[in-house]
Amino acid sequence: MSTQPPVTPHLVVGVDVGGTFTDLFVLDERDGSARIVKVPSTRGEEARGFMNGVVRVSEGNGSDANAASQGVAATLATIVHGTTVGTNALLERKVARTGIITTRGFRDVLEMRRRDRPQTWGLRGSFTPVVSRDLRLEVDERVLADGSLHTAVDLAQVRAQTQALLDAGCEAVCVFFINAYANPINEQQAVAAVRAMWPNPYVTSASEVLPEIREFERCSTATLNAALQPVVGSYLAKLEDDLRSQGFRGELLIVQSNGGVMSRETACDVPVRTALSGPAAGVIACAAVARASGYPNVITGDMGGTSFDVSLVAEGEAALAAQTSIEFGLVVRSPMIQIETIGAGGGSIASVDASGMLQVGPESAGSIPGPVCYGRGNTRPTVTDANVVLGRIAADRPLGGGLLQALDAKAAEQAIQTHVATPLGLDVLAAAEAILTVANAKMAGAIRVVSIERGHDPRQFAYMPFGGGGALHVCAMMREVGVTTGIVPRYPGVTSALGCVMADMRHDAVQTLNKSLNELDLAQLKTRLASLAEACQKRLDSAGVRFERVQEVVALDMLYMGQTHTLQVPLNADDISRDSIQAAFEKAYAASFGRVLSGMVIRVMNLRYARIGVRPKFDLAVLAPQGKGSTAPLGVQRVYHTGQWWDAQRYARLDLPVAAQVAGPAILEQADTTVWLEPGFSARVDTLGNLLVERSAS
Repeated sequence: MSTQPPVTPHLVVGVDVGGTFTDLFVLDERDGSARIVKVPSTRGEEARGFMNGVVRVSEGNGSDANAASQGVAATLATIVHGTTVGTNALLERKVARTGIITTRGFRDVLEMRRRDRPQTWGLRGSFTPVVSRDLRLEVDERVLADGSLHTAVDLAQVRAQTQALLDAGCEAVCVFFINAYANPINEQQAVAAVRAMWPNPYVTSASEVLPEIREFERCSTATLNAALQPVVGSYLAKLEDDLRSQGFRGELLIVQSNGGVMSRETACDVPVRTALSGPAAGVIACAAVARASGYPNVITGDMGGTSFDVSLVAEGEAALAAQTSIEFGLVVRSPMIQIETIGAGGGSIASVDASGMLQVGPESAGSIPGPVCYGRGNTRPTVTDANVVLGRIAADRPLGGGLLQALDAKAAEQAIQTHVATPLGLDVLAAAEAILTVANAKMAGAIRVVSIERGHDPRQFAYMPFGGGGALHVCAMMREVGVTTGIVPRYPGVTSALGCVMADMRHDAVQTLNKSLNELDLAQLKTRLASLAEACQKRLDSAGVRFERVQEVVALDMLYMGQTHTLQVPLNADDISRDSIQAAFEKAYAASFGRVLSGMVIRVMNLRYARIGVRPKFDLAVLAPQGKGSTAPLGVQRVYHTGQWWDAQRYARLDLPVAAQVAGPAILEQADTTVWLEPGFSARVDTLGNLLVERSAS
């Protein structure tokens, strides 16, 4: 009996699972060619939509005759996945039943938070922690803030509380002891005792996840990690089992919220680091595409069905934040790309409130049932419905590469008439424009938050929209915030999947020092730095991935004595001295606040370290148009804009050759998005296939 030779894996696939579509970017390592695949997402069964996409990848790889007999995933060398499973589980509160074992007297840290409120102004508001008070149990132990052991942990109590949580049906547990960042001895002993009794691996040690000062942030991050372990772990385990059964022999990597990737095993250990991983991958792709196009400074805007996610890239690097809130009270302290999110997606619902004001979002029709024009049962108008009524999306054009063959423009018009036009005393076209005006104002506000409010002039940046709806609003955003150049990437709808393929492997670590600069033991600092580097390198080695080189990033969280908020100060690991640290701090402080406070004591709070395994890159020229292409319009489309009808030329965007120029008003169509080019704007195709949008010369 003859056997066929094994198929050589050669495809690198980035996968981004969204609410409506699962997007895949496929890179062939043999010849550097690339293609995209879009399949409908399967809500609640994300792994099934993922595998449907893998099947489509295999179907498009006909050159491998043996692949079918060896499994549909046999040709895949690496899969990099940006997942929203963890984020959605937190937002929907569909996490595992979790318990906490903590120091006596500190069971309410998770609920007290920072004594903040959901609304800054007003006295009303509520918060429900992910772990109820009856599942937050206490034991006797105490470590002081200087790391000295005051009271050894009572392990008999730990075992008794562990059994109580098991009896209460807990699937995961977090051990959080006060001041364990300074000395983890009690917490380590307790965790060992819990793990000896716990029937699964879902045991989180707060000092392992975040060995950093500030008890609420450490407790919140570790607790959310514990609550996500069963959810993310089971999803990834099923996903890998399905892939292996289909012949996959490569590496499954997961995108982190810091823009790097990690192994599946690491993602199961610290799933809290997957929060916002999909949007983070999109920012990484935008940064790379913008740099290659000659624009190191860019503001990105990801407009999907539910939200609008904005980030800023300066000098080619995305800005990182030390922590974020998934929603009020759900704080994750882990390095992540700074992303400002608002409810202004294509499915955001427009309504008139009790005071007669037009509101857009944050409520969304999502992908199910979707906008009214989808014909799936929704009766309230959305941003997408407004774009259809105004002619910016052709109702007779298939949506999403065939997901819907046509859109119901009449139903969208009736919904806007009923819910917006009549209450406001407007005609339906004016009401549709009003919906977009409000949505655009909200999105422009988010852009100002990441730029002006953080000391950046948006006029010095290009604007790059992506996601399914971003390109419809590119000109409006340029007008609203004064940006002079817009960059619409070649495949806006699959930008996050592209970012998955481009992301490097990265691991971050932190250790609290909490010393004045004068008291800081430099030898101990170097020892701790070496220890963090070794731990991060082990994470890189465990992934089994080939790197071109390894980079490291070192920083200190610093502040003046008496201040609360720290400033992250880059540190040269080869030049660690008191003078160099002070000079770096004063430079960073002056850049942020315009002056230094001479004579005040400088304090060093935390040491931060990141180790980056740089993965092989591919030439972005593979995205460029091939051949001569065509600049011939497909016809004329009537579009309502600024109170009048315009005859807009329609183009097949991907057929336009390099250097082709298009003047607005124009509609540029492709499977994953539509570009609306307003009157007074023009666009040119650059050498990478991007559309460079500018105001037309008057």
